[in-house]
Amino acid sequence: MTQQNTAIHNKVIWITGASGGIGEALARELAADGARLILSARRTAELERVRASLANSAEHLLVPLDITDSTAIAAAINTIKQQIGGLDWLINNAGISQRALITDTTSDTDRKLFEVDYFAQINLTRQALPLLLADGGGKVVFISSVAGLVGTQYRGSYSAAKAALHLWANSLRAELFEQGLTVATIFPGFVKTDVSRNALTGDGSALAQMDDAQANAMSAEQFAEKAVKALLKGKNYIVIGGLKERLAALVCRLSPELLYKMIRKSKVR
Repeated sequence: MTQQNTAIHNKVIWITGASGGIGEALARELAADGARLILSARRTAELERVRASLANSAEHLLVPLDITDSTAIAAAINTIKQQIGGLDWLINNAGISQRALITDTTSDTDRKLFEVDYFAQINLTRQALPLLLADGGGKVVFISSVAGLVGTQYRGSYSAAKAALHLWANSLRAELFEQGLTVATIFPGFVKTDVSRNALTGDGSALAQMDDAQANAMSAEQFAEKAVKALLKGKNYIVIGGLKERLAALVCRLSPELLYKMIRKSKVR
């Protein structure tokens, strides 16, 4: 971005999972547009690196956070109240993926995926609502996944958690529309990040390698540019990915039976 966007300029935007990948790319895009950012993740050193790379770096607040810790979330929100006073957008980006067949996945791994990708997200959002609604409305953005629309092999519990997040967002949108809250859900396809390296295998350990599809996917910067553009257009259902992912998202709405056949024949890991 070469010019600041007046629709974002001086907006206070909280991004979770901001220490790398999509979160870092969104931070760069929004900072370039003049937003004042709150950056959260578990790795403080990486947050400091990201902040140092941003436009107007001194204006952005670091709030290190494990989103699965409800007490830490409350403390983070109190910090935001004290140091900034308000919140315009919340971008729920933190999450973890999966690369394991259903028959190879333990129930503990299932629960960990849901804890990070669903329960932590909705808990943080619920706790942040008073700040978001204080000035007559705000925006909540959930980073779901195309996998949460279609369900694919090796991502059973991840797909389920991302689908649950999508439907919870729908309910939130309906319930708080009259109070001025806007709720958007973004469904990324493959994006070139470390998501597959960090993905959980059946026993809960990290995969620790890059998927071919991930390695050849769009960059996080390309994703962030498309995402912010769509959000500024007021879109609330946003699919961003390659042709195959966008086609699958479309087919899932038009013909679920055809989608099931497509998924069964697809080669994914």
